[in-house]
Amino acid sequence: MGGKKRALISVFDKSGILDLASFLHGTGWEILSTGGTAKYLAENGITVTDVSSVTGFPECLDGRVKTLHPAIHAALLARRDLASHRETLETLKLETIDLVCVNLYPFFEKVRSGLSLDETVEFIDIGGPAMLRSAAKNFRDVAALTDPADYAELVAGLANGGVLPFAFRKRLAGKVFSLTAAYDAAIARFLLELDAESAFPPFWPLSLKKGPPLRYGENNHQNAALYLNTDRPGALAGMEQLHGKELGYNNIRDLDLAWKALCSFGFPAEHSVPGSPDNCAPLGEDDVRRLLPDLGPETQKVCCAAVKHNTPCGIALGPDLNAAFLKAYTCDPVSIYGGIVAVNTTVDLAAAEKLAGLFLEIVAAPGFTPEALEALKKKKNLRIMKAVSAPRETMECIAVDGGLLVQEKDRKLFEKWEVVTKTAVESADIADMIFGMRAASWVKSNAVVVVKNRAALGIGGGQTNRIWAAEQALSRCAATISACEKSGEGDGIPARVLASDAFFPFDDVVESAAAAGIKAIIQPGGSLRDAESIAACDRHGVAMVFTGTRHFKH
Repeated sequence: MGGKKRALISVFDKSGILDLASFLHGTGWEILSTGGTAKYLAENGITVTDVSSVTGFPECLDGRVKTLHPAIHAALLARRDLASHRETLETLKLETIDLVCVNLYPFFEKVRSGLSLDETVEFIDIGGPAMLRSAAKNFRDVAALTDPADYAELVAGLANGGVLPFAFRKRLAGKVFSLTAAYDAAIARFLLELDAESAFPPFWPLSLKKGPPLRYGENNHQNAALYLNTDRPGALAGMEQLHGKELGYNNIRDLDLAWKALCSFGFPAEHSVPGSPDNCAPLGEDDVRRLLPDLGPETQKVCCAAVKHNTPCGIALGPDLNAAFLKAYTCDPVSIYGGIVAVNTTVDLAAAEKLAGLFLEIVAAPGFTPEALEALKKKKNLRIMKAVSAPRETMECIAVDGGLLVQEKDRKLFEKWEVVTKTAVESADIADMIFGMRAASWVKSNAVVVVKNRAALGIGGGQTNRIWAAEQALSRCAATISACEKSGEGDGIPARVLASDAFFPFDDVVESAAAAGIKAIIQPGGSLRDAESIAACDRHGVAMVFTGTRHFKH
């Protein structure tokens, strides 16, 4: 074992590497390298020892094997404080390697680029992670660099006496295993994806990278961070912030729900959304067409969703943005204050002026006219988000203390369309019933939504019993109708449809709904007391449909 320090450098991303290599070379380090990195360094005047001269084995198999050799890994893993390890290296005539600088083949980027299976597999790095893991395990003696952002601190440490602080070495090692864990998780997700038998593998892979900074968490005394998928696009990562303060923890949660709810109602043709047909289509569209094949095309396709405290406070469809926004706003003009508004069409000047008249945290849309953008930017702190990607994930994860709950996304609107009452459903109510169930699926349980003309007039959610949710929704509906009548915007027609995310354990919801003038109810059914609710509907001439599918949202 000689006294000269040795560094092994093999990088795909060459940013900053010349400065690091020049420093090491200038301070007497021997630099080992491979392939393209060795050529790049040599072309820039840095003396390089090719790894094959150390291993005595040529690079082979189109570069698949370069550093996978005992001469490399023994040099990395040997403990300098153990005489037996030092003696082994001397016997084998091997020199230690004291620094590894490696960043990996760009699997994160390539797995998202639409390459074939065989092409993508070639971007799975084997030698790089192996070297990094060996170096990181032996971090007391070997520095393991994966991030160009750490080069300057390493240079400063070596320049200041040549000894890197223990804490820095340990942090570098931790970053190695963090990177390789995410890298392997991305590979696992790629190989397991679309395999029905692997939907819930024995170990759940997550591959996430820290995103833009957050000011704080749910409350300002809580630190927080956003982590985004490394290996697949998502709606949030595809959004572009055009104006306003940085997003906060609560903003992101609300924006996520608003965008998911919005997309569940589909996008107009002029705003086709990249992604799978399943995730771009309205929630449960296949169920609707299968069970109600004669249902005509929906003419109200512009959607507006308002969200506050992670639950909708207004959601509506309309023939144009002005109509959809007005209906969503009317549902709860108080709660929308400080909330989020998402729309699925380009925001024009007329809509922007209405939105600018409210105190909103975020406005999200697939596009904004120049005039609309100028009008909205007058609100200094308003976050303006351009969002053009539909939700992509097929699974949902929720952290619990000590683990993670994972489930499939709720994509089935209903299993059946069963009219269980003597009173038939009027054809004019069917579209509102479908709308109501879609809307209810995004409201915190217990959820009840009162609907008229593809708009929520009253939303009751997050209650610990269903009658409270119904009373809240019906009361809100009555207030909405009264306000419309007073302003001259009412049409004198009461709301007829009530949707519930789960079954009725008693007939009390039916009694309250009937007293408020409701004429059609849609709910999953399945209670032991379904007969009581059906009988109450029959007494009051209310139609009721069972769907067989509940939509609890906790």
